[in-house]
Amino acid sequence: MSIETNRARPSEVRTGPAAHPSTHASTHGSARPSAQVRSVGLGLRLHRALIGGDVVCVIAAVVTAWALRIGFEGDQSVSGDLDVSYLTASLLIAGAWTAALAVGRSRDRRVLGQGAAEYQRVWSATWRVFAVVAVVAFLVHADVARTYLAIAAPLGLALLLTWRAVARRYLHRVRAQGRGLQDVVVVGPREKVAHFPQMLGDGAASGYRVVAACVPHGAVEPDEDVAGVPVLGGLDDVRLVAETTGARMVLVLGSDAVTSQTVRQIGWDLEGTGIDLALSLALVDVAGPRMTVQPVSGLQWAFVDEPRFTGWRYVLKNVFDFLGTGLITLLLSPVLLGVAAVIKVTSPGPVLYRQERIGKDGKPFPMLKFRSMVVDADKRLAEVLAAEGREVGMFYKPVNDPRVTPIGRFIRRYSIDELPQLFNVLRGEMSLVGPRPQIQAEVDLYDRAAHRRLRVKPGLTGLWQVSGRSDLSPEESIRLDVRYVENWSGFGDLTILMRTAKAVVAGEGAR
Repeated sequence: MSIETNRARPSEVRTGPAAHPSTHASTHGSARPSAQVRSVGLGLRLHRALIGGDVVCVIAAVVTAWALRIGFEGDQSVSGDLDVSYLTASLLIAGAWTAALAVGRSRDRRVLGQGAAEYQRVWSATWRVFAVVAVVAFLVHADVARTYLAIAAPLGLALLLTWRAVARRYLHRVRAQGRGLQDVVVVGPREKVAHFPQMLGDGAASGYRVVAACVPHGAVEPDEDVAGVPVLGGLDDVRLVAETTGARMVLVLGSDAVTSQTVRQIGWDLEGTGIDLALSLALVDVAGPRMTVQPVSGLQWAFVDEPRFTGWRYVLKNVFDFLGTGLITLLLSPVLLGVAAVIKVTSPGPVLYRQERIGKDGKPFPMLKFRSMVVDADKRLAEVLAAEGREVGMFYKPVNDPRVTPIGRFIRRYSIDELPQLFNVLRGEMSLVGPRPQIQAEVDLYDRAAHRRLRVKPGLTGLWQVSGRSDLSPEESIRLDVRYVENWSGFGDLTILMRTAKAVVAGEGAR
């Protein structure tokens, strides 16, 4: 009762010197509600398109498996006690598969466009469906052809992941145009609000756009903003600000100034509005698989597992590296031979360039590249550094390096010069995905955080290469590499490989 007596209702407007949130919010966000209506419509259309695409993928998978294993001629039945045709069984599996994708929340708007998180849900739904099929077949004594299942499951998963990747790319293009973004009101101290948009990153990838802030302390001045985010009220005005700006989410940033009682009251205020409430745990660069939230004595504790650098997951990663690299090398062999011939004809010197780089656990190895520079490039490095007024530093690459040959400039732009490192992967010295290997002089500059890069094999590509590549600062590159090392996942690797292909074709960030 005392809460209701001493605290302004969210529908009321505070008066006095603190703020006039109704006027202030309407000034900054008068156009937001209509924009949010369009965003909701776009989201609904995308959701329907995803359902349709998922249905097409699973039906295509089971029908293909049926056609290849059973054949269109004759309607053979599943052998055993269950008298069901393979066509009927295929349709039942397709229906269960589609339902599992829905139950597993693979189309939840919170994960759409997020890459690995979305793909993980698709994978989980798929293996659970076929696990259930196996159990049911055992219980009812139905002998389903193993070849049929061996075709349907991987084919369907491949089709679904490809379809989701296409949809994700479309969604990112739409978001880059300012459409389809979910508007967010952040609640927290001014210093945390100022830092949050930078941590959130590009709206095209995150799907969120910060439109306003509510702060716990200090008077709110007219037209006040923090790092470009309008400050429209205090803790008592969260619902009013969210409704006025048309936001669909309120995000509470972790802070001593925002107590559990405050969060509870904000939740009460938002009941029935359809506005989501989210809490930021402020655990930067700790991914979901390492975090488990459990209730302890009425409190929510977030347990963070230590990173693991051994185990079956890394065995699978090594197997994937070997098989995937072997296939890629075979497919690209004409390109490798063609580039080697062009380098030999156009530039005196060897085709390949070998340089000692530092690998896992600090062990050196000879990294291979197509030679893209003049033969005495290493001896002329001091000359280039002096011309740019630079010293050797982590991730440093000269902008217009005079040592690069004409053909070298082309193959570096599209990262073709890195292709010989496929043989480093086959020899077990590198991985397809991981932190890029560096020379000893750069490793000597490592601090404690940067040394975490050496806990895993270096990679042909990595997280920071698809987040700006050469355009990122050294500090941000290290942060992204450490985040990858400590939160590695198979679907994360697949996402990075797909984004790498896109970045290479576009020549983004390469030097």
